[in-house]
Amino acid sequence: METLKLKYPAIANYIGGQFIPFTGKALDVQSPISGEVISTVPLSGSNDLHLAVEKAKAAWPAWAAMPVKERVQVFYRYKTLMEKHLDELSRLVQEENGKTFEEAKAEVEKSIELTEFACSLPQLISGELLEVSRGVECRVDHKPLGIVASIAPFNFPHMVPHWTIPNAIALGNCMILKPSEQVPLSAVKIANMLKEAGLPDGVFNVVNGDREIVEAICDHPDITAVSFVGSTKIAKVVYRRATDNLKRCVALGGAKNHLIVLPDAHPDMTASNVTASMSGCAGQRCMAASAMMAVGEVDHIVQKIAEEAKKIIPGKNLGAVISKAAKERIERYISEAEAAGAKVLVDGRNCIVPGKEDGFYVGPTVIDYVQPDMAIAKEEVFGPVLAIVRTKDLDEALRIENDSTYGNAASVFTQSGGAARQVMERASAGMVGVNIGVPVPREPFSFGGWNESKFGVNDITGKSSIEFWTRLKKTSVKWNPEAKVNWMS
Repeated sequence: METLKLKYPAIANYIGGQFIPFTGKALDVQSPISGEVISTVPLSGSNDLHLAVEKAKAAWPAWAAMPVKERVQVFYRYKTLMEKHLDELSRLVQEENGKTFEEAKAEVEKSIELTEFACSLPQLISGELLEVSRGVECRVDHKPLGIVASIAPFNFPHMVPHWTIPNAIALGNCMILKPSEQVPLSAVKIANMLKEAGLPDGVFNVVNGDREIVEAICDHPDITAVSFVGSTKIAKVVYRRATDNLKRCVALGGAKNHLIVLPDAHPDMTASNVTASMSGCAGQRCMAASAMMAVGEVDHIVQKIAEEAKKIIPGKNLGAVISKAAKERIERYISEAEAAGAKVLVDGRNCIVPGKEDGFYVGPTVIDYVQPDMAIAKEEVFGPVLAIVRTKDLDEALRIENDSTYGNAASVFTQSGGAARQVMERASAGMVGVNIGVPVPREPFSFGGWNESKFGVNDITGKSSIEFWTRLKKTSVKWNPEAKVNWMS
């Protein structure tokens, strides 16, 4: 039988600066755009991880000993390479994830910004020095942890790895990346470009796989810290398992982000922002608007949102969802809400894109009169779906928001400073927006939610991540024996 030639070579693990051919069990990699199998990805085991850890351990002493100002030179060069190959990287993200090209390009541009922040780390970890007593000085320095791991999701195959790679490595750690088995292609380019930028072999490694390799990362005694981004269900498992093995862990889970729309909100700005938040990246982002609290008389804004949603065309300005199973799950949420009495204003079910009939598309969907106890109002749908819940006042809207088990993001649309301040103070979310549909902080501010959207301390990006990826060394020094002795010296 003739072997089918795939668009991309079979994915290999990247260990010790080399791609190592894999002969074990592998999974097909499908492009959500067409449903076509474009590559295969290895299902690695604990032995593969152990080899990566050993290579990282061999590389770590020299890398950790290098001054941080020298380490970040790699990332200056790496940033330049990403800028040079921006379109190529964007096309790869588009093909493996299903985003539009513009969304994929924005994702890679965010990776560039994250790398740029890492280049500033020498100025942020310069340490503290204080004369604490006559002739006695104390200083504090940030020191690397050792071997760390990053477990990334499917929805941002290039950006989310860059939430961790530049900072963790620039701070002196060696890293093992476990990309999602659904989107392993971008990790290959990341590895190649880091090597081209001059990163020493063994400092960055990629081990592919599924649940087995995640469990192996949580269990490996030489891995000191683990970051995870994915569903809340799995985030809890990873956090418990990693910390049970005495590792540091920050695990980001899912979200149910509430956008509160008040009657005085600017209609056009609100409609465009809410619709873009709901449908961007096909709704497959933990900052997407998925529940809108319609406060009081806002029918005019709801109508404009429905009109804006109808301008979003699958295959043109709306990308695919990740898989057939995801498409079926999203459409099931819509059908269940409709059966329970909600009103579907814009229906994205049974969507087929001409020429891409085997792709996985869900059209933009707006559902009104959703009740707070419906599954679509409480659970993460992860698709281009907006559930509108009617509330009589801001207090009721905030009660519903506060009752959510999640706590990633919340936004309010209003022209009232007083109402905005109430939401800013009372929303149970780690990231809050005013007249902003996707309130993602820019560097140096950090990304991270509350409640069941995040487990662990510190955030995964920005200044907060420094504390996660380093440990403090405190040194006290006295050289002058003639100085007066007191309880501090």
